[in-house]
Amino acid sequence: MSVNPSVTADVPVADSSVHEPDFFNVRVVRKEAVAQGIYLFELRHPEGAPLPAFTPGSHLTVQVPSGVRRNYSLCSNPADASLYQIAVKRDEGGRGGSVSMADDVQAGQLLSVSWPRNNFELAERANRFIFVAGGIGITPILSMMRHLKHAGKDSFTLYYCTRDEASTAFIDHLKLEFAEKVRIHHDNGDIDQALDLWPVFEKPANAHVYCCGPKGLMDSVEDMSGHWPSGSVHFESFGVEAKAFAANKPFDVRLEKTGSTVHVSAGQTILEALRGAGLRVPSSCESGTCGSCKTRLLAGEAEHRDMVLTEEERQDHIMVCVSRARSDQLVLDL
Repeated sequence: MSVNPSVTADVPVADSSVHEPDFFNVRVVRKEAVAQGIYLFELRHPEGAPLPAFTPGSHLTVQVPSGVRRNYSLCSNPADASLYQIAVKRDEGGRGGSVSMADDVQAGQLLSVSWPRNNFELAERANRFIFVAGGIGITPILSMMRHLKHAGKDSFTLYYCTRDEASTAFIDHLKLEFAEKVRIHHDNGDIDQALDLWPVFEKPANAHVYCCGPKGLMDSVEDMSGHWPSGSVHFESFGVEAKAFAANKPFDVRLEKTGSTVHVSAGQTILEALRGAGLRVPSSCESGTCGSCKTRLLAGEAEHRDMVLTEEERQDHIMVCVSRARSDQLVLDL
């Protein structure tokens, strides 16, 4: 990640040896509904200074008003260091972060955000790009498209799948900014009306594919592109959908090294409860995708919700940012 050296002193310098991301304040200068239940937040430095640079595909970790931390992709043009833009879909069935962002954040207030990080890097040397987005998955891809257009590279096509026009984020911007580069498809909630992408992937092309959206869409693209050259198809995922698991219940975590017990409420992650108790555990993504918070599990039955651990590792380790307990108590090597 490149960092703008002109950022003022209240923005900390990131230390690559520490997994916990550094946070700094930004001001919300604009909040706007860009689709049904989807809100755009424009963020700027409180004193008008340039923000740390980011590359297309990057995301921020945001500490939302409710106190939890959530990842949101940057959708703005990386060439503009004066602002960050993120878009958040209000998900009543999610983990609570999006509801707090949608309901509690207003223009004028400060938010604490991490330095940008990128797990979805654009292959700059590629000659052509195929983008596939579903729903709110348009956000990192929009940043990529804006970057390519700014760089004078127009060999790309977007296939954007949504339920209907009302739920299609940035629909007017996409038509205005990219015109013939965009193919928007509405399925009206009917799987039989889903976009047939097989003609796109049937014959491998000299292109890189970037896909972000619901798990079903990404699984479908993965299946259809299995015969493409290795390393040419890329997926973005911030974790496993909460709907795939039973409702959260409270439980306790006993820390073996100190003998203390930390209570984890139904609305908290283990990581959040540990942080609230004053214990700093290495972390980064907070979505079960990076492996930073891997912790040894000494006793108790875990409900694993990560996308990192192998079946063997799950016998005696846990990702404390997303996973929970099936038993009343877990014992951790902390």
